[in-house]
Amino acid sequence: MKKTLLTALVTACALFAGNAFAANAACEAKAVDKNGKALAGAAKTSFMKKCESEAGGSACETKAVDKNGKALAGAAKNSFMKKCEADMAAAAKK
Repeated sequence: MKKTLLTALVTACALFAGNAFAANAACEAKAVDKNGKALAGAAKTSFMKKCESEAGGSACETKAVDKNGKALAGAAKNSFMKKCEADMAAAAKK
């Protein structure tokens, strides 16, 4: 039981890290101004924060399912989304 739980936890962490990295790479590619120049400084920071939160939100949305595969709703979904987005933000900071 413990081995199965540990395997599931490691797999979930790898998925979160992979999604955070993919979101970061995609956002980096989009971080350009209207003239096609790469954003820098505060403009880039602001853009990256917004882009990654939007990407993280959609990733968390697809993972918000119960053990039977049904979509979460109400308080369960709100709790899951809050934790998922916090975990994604923490992974992005590393």
